Amino acid sequence: MKKDGHSHTEFCPHGSGDDVELMIQKAIKFGFSEYGITEHAPLPPDFKHDYAGAMTGLTEASMALNDLPAYFKKCQQLQAKYRGQIKINIGFELDFLPTQVAWTRDFWAEYGPQTQDNVLSIHFMQGAAAKFWCVDDTTADFKKGLLDPQNGDAQALYGQYLQALLVAVQTDLGPHAPTRLGHMTLIKKFQDYFNLPTKFNATNLALVDQLFASLKQRHFSLDLNTAGLYKPYCNETYPYSDLILRAQAAGIPLIYGSDAHSIAEVGHAYHQIEKFV
Repeated sequence: MKKDGHSHTEFCPHGSGDDVELMIQKAIKFGFSEYGITEHAPLPPDFKHDYAGAMTGLTEASMALNDLPAYFKKCQQLQAKYRGQIKINIGFELDFLPTQVAWTRDFWAEYGPQTQDNVLSIHFMQGAAAKFWCVDDTTADFKKGLLDPQNGDAQALYGQYLQALLVAVQTDLGPHAPTRLGHMTLIKKFQDYFNLPTKFNATNLALVDQLFASLKQRHFSLDLNTAGLYKPYCNETYPYSDLILRAQAAGIPLIYGSDAHSIAEVGHAYHQIEKFV
């Protein structure tokens, strides 16, 4: 089955603004039989007090709360309109924020039942000044908020991200919560800019094995996300090839995700990933 389990819409402030219907039409043209719309879920309003990075990392990270009715209405209309051509799943890419678990549970209790497919991701991590910083916004924020507090030790930073993913997966967010982990190596987005290690060390590989054991136990799948291939300072999939094979060996289901934020990105690297896997 040709499925894309991770994509975005014009409701995303950092996207292209392309109409999701045109993205779906391209997915149909490319022969996809299933397509997951997983827009960035709104961030908790109080999270701004936990955040220390550039404001764009916060204000452009997710769709707005007041866009939820329009988001569901449009996606449900498209779901019905194209039912005979492609199975469309409606959901969210949900940020795990350890300081906002109660709000997230309440949000999910209200909106989770309206979804069919979701991704659990981490875009924010605790760093300098005991505040949260965006992992994938700017190189300046990445250095100031995340890399410098680790004294430039990228392996320690990678380990911190893996530990955060482990907490996310092990936290009960209630019924209908996501059961797919998004871009598990997003922390490596700027690896070529800072000349960071391209592979995890033995300590972090042990954390990866713990993470995969938790995914297996909780019946999670893994987002095999091709977006990193097209990021100027990443140039590899999330996760990278060694970890894809490790996930397969651990029995973790892999779901292709274009992470498309534009029409042009729909289907990115699908054939390459299909051949590799």
